Formats: sequence, structure tokens, C-alpha cells
Amino acid sequence: MKKKLLLFSILFASLAYGQSVSTIPAIPTAANPITITFDATGSELEGYTGDVYAHTGVLTSESTSNTDWKHVIGSWGNNTTQPQLTRLTANTYELVITPNITSFYNVDAGATVTNIAIVFRSEDGSQQSRPDLFIQIFEDGLNVTITNPSNDDVFDLNDNITITAESSTSADLELKVNNSSIATETGNTSISSAYTFTTTGAFTINASAVQGTETKEETISVYVKTPTQTETVPTGLEYGLNKNNDGSVTFVLQAPLKNDVFLLGTFNGWELNPMYQMKKDGDTFWLTLSGLDPDTEYAYQYYVDYSLRVADPYSKKVLDPSNDQFISDTTYPNLMDYPEGTTGIVSTFQINEISYNWQVNSFSKPDQENLVVYEMLIRDFTEEDSFLSAMTHLDYLENLGINAIELMPVSEFEGNDSWGYNPSFHGALDKYYGTQNHFKMFVDACHERGIAVILDVVYNHAFSQSPLAQMYWDSANFKPSADNPWLNPDAKHPFNVGYDFNHESEYTKTYVKQTLKYWIEEFKVDGFRFDLSKGFTQTNNPDNVGAWGNFDASRIAILEDYADYIWNNVSSDAYLILEHFATNSEETALANYGFMLWGNLNHDFNQNTMGFASNADVSWLAYTERNWNNPHIVGYMESHDEERLMVRNINNGNSNAEHDTKDFQTALDRIEAATAIFYSVPGPKMLWQFGELGYDKSINCENDITNGNCRLDRKPVAWTLNYDDDEDRLDLYDVTAKMIKLKTDYPSTFNTDDFSFSLDGLIKRITLNDKVGDFDVVVIANFDLVEKSVNPNFSKTGTWYRILNNNAPHEVNNVSTSISLSPGEYRVYGTQPVIDPNDLDSDGVINAEDSCPNTPLGATVDANGCEIFVLPVDNFRLQVSNETCRNSNNGVIDITAQKNLNYTATITGNSLNNSDDFTTTYIKSDLEAGDYRVCITVEGQVDFEQCFNVTITEPKDLSVTSKILESKKAIALNLNGSDSYYITINDIETETFSSSIELPLQFGENKIIVKTNKDCQGKYEKTIFYGDGLMAFPNPFTNQLDVYFGNNKNANTSVEIYSILGHRVFYANSNTPSLNIDTSSFSKGIYVLRMATESTSKSFKIIKN
Repeated sequence: MKKKLLLFSILFASLAYGQSVSTIPAIPTAANPITITFDATGSELEGYTGDVYAHTGVLTSESTSNTDWKHVIGSWGNNTTQPQLTRLTANTYELVITPNITSFYNVDAGATVTNIAIVFRSEDGSQQSRPDLFIQIFEDGLNVTITNPSNDDVFDLNDNITITAESSTSADLELKVNNSSIATETGNTSISSAYTFTTTGAFTINASAVQGTETKEETISVYVKTPTQTETVPTGLEYGLNKNNDGSVTFVLQAPLKNDVFLLGTFNGWELNPMYQMKKDGDTFWLTLSGLDPDTEYAYQYYVDYSLRVADPYSKKVLDPSNDQFISDTTYPNLMDYPEGTTGIVSTFQINEISYNWQVNSFSKPDQENLVVYEMLIRDFTEEDSFLSAMTHLDYLENLGINAIELMPVSEFEGNDSWGYNPSFHGALDKYYGTQNHFKMFVDACHERGIAVILDVVYNHAFSQSPLAQMYWDSANFKPSADNPWLNPDAKHPFNVGYDFNHESEYTKTYVKQTLKYWIEEFKVDGFRFDLSKGFTQTNNPDNVGAWGNFDASRIAILEDYADYIWNNVSSDAYLILEHFATNSEETALANYGFMLWGNLNHDFNQNTMGFASNADVSWLAYTERNWNNPHIVGYMESHDEERLMVRNINNGNSNAEHDTKDFQTALDRIEAATAIFYSVPGPKMLWQFGELGYDKSINCENDITNGNCRLDRKPVAWTLNYDDDEDRLDLYDVTAKMIKLKTDYPSTFNTDDFSFSLDGLIKRITLNDKVGDFDVVVIANFDLVEKSVNPNFSKTGTWYRILNNNAPHEVNNVSTSISLSPGEYRVYGTQPVIDPNDLDSDGVINAEDSCPNTPLGATVDANGCEIFVLPVDNFRLQVSNETCRNSNNGVIDITAQKNLNYTATITGNSLNNSDDFTTTYIKSDLEAGDYRVCITVEGQVDFEQCFNVTITEPKDLSVTSKILESKKAIALNLNGSDSYYITINDIETETFSSSIELPLQFGENKIIVKTNKDCQGKYEKTIFYGDGLMAFPNPFTNQLDVYFGNNKNANTSVEIYSILGHRVFYANSNTPSLNIDTSSFSKGIYVLRMATESTSKSFKIIKN
């Protein structure tokens, strides 16, 4: 006989599905075969026409939970190793496990199989049975099971059913209802009886089997529906759990279109009981419980319409049977064990929770227009994946100078190892990072350091573990049903993940507002960044990205409504940041309303750091460029969504012979330049974690940075890579910290509305005019690969200071005088020096270690802070003139000094050792080619010496090689020894600066002469005969005669030379293109040259001079 089995879920425990599984036999044992029949009706596989496979294993006595599958066959999606089902009908399949369960799954000896675990799937795994299926396996011997009804079945009053049971062997059988016998059988393997439910409430059904002295029995519970009572919900309650002053608790669930809801939990053994049937008030169900132990943590669920168990949508903490086991005791001490008696995610509460004693009760938030936000993913920022571990690095962040941390989602999301954008309970803190009090400690510690905490919240969508999805679910299509009050069945916009919220629904608005309010009031967070805020719309553009970004008044109204609620009812100065990326007209309206909006300049800044001029304009970072009223762009060069600047620099950077942006040090230096420009543009800024250290691990796969399959994977934590001990990286950290400090300490300058910029090319400038004080700033940078001049556009003449370079003074006599910048160089000038109270003379040595505390600004000092004599790196300019001809010994070294001092130049090399004094210029002439070392000292500065290595060269000899290009009727010349060449061929002169050239040949004689612009290099002369026929040259000849065979070059050619008297003086056979004949022994006079092949011959007169 078949038995219909109960389905249990791991991840989606309380979803109700139409799929069903039955087995033959009804009481399977591990030592025997079993046939499993799967009915896909109502599941994702309903109507599927392809092959169906089983991802299957077993639970054994060694399994620690329902997720601890053993002996899984093959791997997910492998159709060659995983069992294939046999299709019986359109939606019915069969899997035969033979010869027995133990052998089929290769179960270890000594292990006891308790369940078969199965997920049925399509060929590509995109469609599957949900939830996971578990088939109980019985021990050998006497067993009994109730085959109808199933545990927790629900009936109407006066329903008549047939109760059936089976035993594994013949036995005396009995059926009981509420402990009253209704049927018996002697020596049989099955029993059945009709039964009518004449009262409402809970019933127990028991089947027993007796064989001699051995008795086995099974008991299940069923329920006969009781009517739901209608009563007005008490005032002042919120949805979810409410703790009342009298020690009682009231549960409130909003469930439109539902009829009956029961409260199940550890307080009632997860059993249906009329005492826990919730009262109904319109769309709302509620129930108050009293008499609970205030110090006990309880778990609970709602049982909706007798078919569905769900956790509380407004849960503040949940237990997940699949994932909680992977949370360490260190991260979450004493986490409540998942309770027995239920399945799926459960909510928890404790009346007397351990309170947290806040150290900062009134935090003064930084001005939102002066925010410097540090975006952080706890998982990849810490080695321990915890709030407590992140706290140990807050001093590092305080020293960096940031004044806000934006945490990637920390509300309950599916699984543990995640970015967090797959939310299931928007008001519950995810336990993977720590306890609620740990998070409060983190926020408190941030506030103590003046750092605000902003949460990245995900209200565009929810995932399928959310009760809001589960209560209104289309199981056949695995998506929200059409009557879902919160979620759209299909997303209204592109790029959606999860299930799209309907933000025009009052149910959604209530959910969003209540959960946002909870985060602020319970955890004192300072604001929110709304992920994918452009998706807060019911305007239907599921596939049209362009239309989705167009101006949408309804979307603006939705967002303004949320803002009004927060600012008017919860926190008047809460930060509200949007990840929007819509048309500028819409973003302008939102920015002018008070929102801040993400501004993605990742690609644009990276083009600059890589040295590419295309798309290098970063003007969009300025709010004035967008015509906004206020600086509400949260600009960023990196975020969690974008590739790291260093990764592209190192892998894709531009270069020339002198400057390579792929070089590690150069790449870091160029990010310093970008940092200086970035923080100088007024408005809030954001940096992605470890960007201040030049983090260079790709957002994508480590072995292929173009492969996005690893995008969400863990990335190495910078602390484990010792980035914070790398001096080169710490230089970038130092520059970042200094720019942040300038921005936050001098808001009248760095948030001025009187600023101008030129940010569209590789040469960039920003001018900031302080309207309150007298601290104007100019920032310039050269992102080109070659030296460039920049007009600094100073606001005034006088003394300016390079405030990132020990306040070195810079005299400005003309505000537009250009400043020359090396590739990747940047400078920050201010009209006032910026004095660090810990380094009052700005020499880079802290006061406590400074032996010379009054060093002049800009001076170079030693480790003790005492000035040392230095000259600008470009003080000396050396120019070398090479020899004009070989061995002419007329090379020159010309030295020019910017500063007028008493110098001595010593030149050594090539047997020369010469010293001369000079003040501004010095010329040493008559030098032979070779290597020299030039060292310059300064009178009175015994420790100063600057040396240079120079080389004087001599011209090479002119060298020419040639090759006849017959197909082109031309000659190719390869030239060496000069930069320019003068070539005469057949009296036509050509000048070339190339080392190779092709020139046309005429038939017959071609006379070639090659010279340079220096007669001492000599000249090259050659005469070439060219043509299709046989010819000889030169003619007349002296000691050499060249014979050219033309088109007969590959034929066997005989060559004969006869004197005027008819004597043969030369003979040869050749199959080469030409032949060179030594004629030095020939007497002067007239000769006859005869050349012949098999097909042609030619004779002509030649003359020897």
C-alpha cells in the first residue's frame, strides 16, 4: 500500500505546496527497496516537459540536523551522476531505489538511516520541488503507521473521514480517537474505520500494533476548525510583538483576505488550541498572552488559514534551522536552540531582555553636507565577521578622519555568507554579525568617536523566506500571488532581484515606516541609504531601462512620503540617501527636497588614474554642474558595486616609455592625485572599505577579473594582507586622511558655494574661495602621461602654502602663471598654512620628538626635526651636446642653476678629473665621447652633494644594406648611423628620417648614393642593374663584373666570356639570381659576354678599363 508523506522544509518550511510524495511500501526499511512516486501538481515542475532528476541523500544517526545530509549522490546539476526519474504521466514521476536503501546510498556500516532526503529538479536546476522532502525510514521488525489522515490535517465540523493504518507484519491492531477505541483487527497488517467529527477543536488519533509482548504505536494530531472571534484590537499597538506594562504580550498580525490565524510556540508545544486562536479586527489578527516567564526566551509562529506556518513579518529576531548552526558562539553567545515541534523560521521574544547602557545618549550628527562616509561590509572588513571585531578597528577609522559608517545590510537576510541584499525580515538584526547589544555597542562606540552610523536598507524587494511573500504565494509559478498586499507578482522595473514591493500599497508603506522607526529608536542609527530606490514605483517598465529612469512623479511622492514620516515623527535630522541614478530632473527634485543621492564617479576617476583622456570628465561630482540647490551628491570613486581603482590601474593602465600607470607605486601615486581632487569638490563623499590603502583585489574573480561569477564571494581582509603595515599604501592612507581632515575641519572652504573648476580633461583644477574666513584653496593635478603646465587660477597674489607638503611657501606674483606638473603629480595650495597642534612647525616631526621646534615652513628636516640644506630637485639643469663626428672631441656639458649660490662642479670620467667654481651657469667643452659623473657641491654646506651621470656620444659610421624587391620593382634600403639621410637614386634626391625606405628602380642601370648631414660619416654608393632580361654591370668594368639573370634567375644558366680574338677566358654554370665574376686578371680591351639557358641566349660587348 502507498503512504502519502508529510513534507518538511529546510529553507521554506511553512510554504504550502501542491506537490506530494508517496511510497511503496508504506513502511520502508533500509534493508529493502522502495518506490517513490512524486506528483508535481502545484509545484514549479508542474507542466515541465524535460527530464527530472533527484538531488538526494539520507539522514542517519550521525546527522546533526535536517540539513546534515549524508551520502549525497553526485552533485547538484550533474545529470550524469544524479538519479533520473521515470515519467508516469504528465506530472507524475517514479524513482525506484534498489536493491535496498543502504546499498543505493552506500551507507556506512553501523550508521542507521532515519530519512531519505530529496529535492526533485529540472535538467538545469532552475525548477525544483520546494520544500525539501523527507521520507521516514523505519527500523526492521514491528512498526505501525497511520496512512490517513496526516499529522496536523484540518477538518470542518461534521466531516466524515476514513482513518487507516498499516503494520509491517501481522499483528493485533487498534485505532483510537481521543483515547477512545473505534476499531480493532486481529492478526492483520491493515486497519480502517470511518469517523465523523461532531465537535470542534484538537483531536488525537492513535494506531497500535501488538505482536506477542511487543507493542508499537503512532499518534498524530488533527484539528476541527473553530470559528474566529471578532474583537477590536486595543489602541496603541504596533504590528508584531507588543510588550505591555502588566507583563503580558500582545501579538498583532496584518493579514488581509485571511480567515483564521493561530499562535503557535514553545509556550503551547506548537499545538493548535482554541485558546491560542487569534481574534480578528478587519485585516488584523491579534491575541494577548499573560502568565509567561519574563526571563525566558520564547519562539513563536503564526498558523494561517490552517495551512501555513510563518514567522512574524515584524520579527526583531528569528531562528533559522538551516543557517544558525554556522554562527559561532563567539559571535553570538548562548544563541537559543532551534525548538522541536515545528519547521521553518521562527520568531523569538523575551519580556525581560538584557538592556544596554548607552554611553552616548544624545549624539550630535555631522553636517550632512560635510559627511565622509566609509562604506563597510562587516563580513569582508573583519576576520571574525562580527560587530565586536569591527569595533577593534574604529581607532583606525577615527584616525582616517571619516565621520560616518554606512553598513551594508544587517537586517535578516537569507543564509549567512552574503552581501545582505536578499532580505527576509527587514526589522530583525541578522545574528551572523552578533547580538542586538553587540550592535548597540558598535553604534555607541562610533558615536563616542563622532562617527554616525547609516544603514543600507533594502526595501525594493524581499526574498521568499519573507512571511509577506509566503502568506500570499503562487506556488506553481514560484512568485507572489496576484492578491499579495505587499509584493508585485512581477517586478515593475528592470534589474530587480527577489520580489518587488508595491510602494503604493498602504500595507507596504506601513511596513517600511514601522521598521525604519524601529532601527532609529532601538539602535540609535543616524540614517539610511535606500538600495535601488529607483525601484520604488508602480509605473510598469519591466524591460525598458531608459523609460524606468525617466521623471516619475509617483516615485517622487512615495519617497517624499517616507522622508516626511521619518523627519516629522522619528528623527528630524536623519540622513536619507538614495541609490537612484534616474534622470537629473528627478534627482534634482529629490535633492532639493533634502535627500542625498549616490553619485557614481568610479569609471570617470579610474580613466584619470589609468591615464586615458576619454570619459575622464569628473565634473558631475559637483552639484552645481547638475543645477542642484545644495551639495547633496554623495560622490564616490569606489563602492561595493564597482571595480577597485587599483585593480584597473595595474591591469589596464596606460603607459609610455617614461611613465607606466600599471606600475604598483605609480598606480598608488595616481590614486593620491585622484584623492586630492575628489575631496576638494564641495559636498558629502563616500569611500569603499580599504580604498584608502589602495585595495587591489578584484570585485570579480581573482584569476579572471572580467569574470563576474565571483562578485559576491568573500574577499581577503586587508588586515590579513598586512596592507596597514605597507609604507607605500600608508602614504595613500596619509594623503586620504589629510584631505578628509581639510574637508571636515574647514567647511567654510571645502563646502563653500564660491568655487570654480576645470575637471573635464586630464589636467584638473579646483579653486575654493572661503567666504567666511581667509583660507582659499587651489588644487591642481596632472593625470596625463607627460609633463603638463597648469593655470592654477589663484584667487589672489601673495604667499600661498603647499599644505600637504609641510606648508612649503609659494610666492604668487601673477595668479595665472602656469605651474609645471610631472605625470601623476598634484598639489594643494592654501592662503594659510594648516598647522597641526601636534606639529606646530609643520616639519613632519611631532612636538614631543622635535629638537628644533621653530623650523621655517617648508624646510626639509632630519629625524630630529632640524633643518637640513636641500635644493629643489629641479635646481640644476644639465644639457649635453654630443661629438659632431667620430673622434672630434668636441662634446659639451652645460650646467644651469636656478638658485644663485657658490657652487663647485667636479667632472670625472674618461681620464678626466676637473673641478671649477660657478654661480648660475657652467660650460665644460672639448670633451671626448664617453661616460662622465658630474657632482655639484655648495660652499659652506659640507653635507650637500648632488651628482648626475651623463654620457657623451659620437656619431656611428653610416651603414646601408639593400635588397631588391622584384614584385614591387623597387629597392629596400636599411639605414643606420644617423637621424636623417639624403638618398640620391638616378639623380633624384630624397630625404628621410626613417631607418628604412623603399625606392623605385628603373630598367637597366640604377646609381644609388646615400649621405647624412655630417660629411665625416662618409657616403654609400652602389650601381644596380635591374630588368627582366640578362644583363651585366658595370660596363665598362675594372676588377669585378656582376651578371644578372633577370627572369631566368632560377634556370641553369651558362656564362662565357670571349676575348676579341675568340678565346674563351671565363666559363661558369649558375642557378642563382646573379653571379659575381673576378676580372682582375683580364687584360684591358673588348670582350664578348654570352649567357644562355635552355630557352634563351644573349651576347653583348663588354669593355675592361
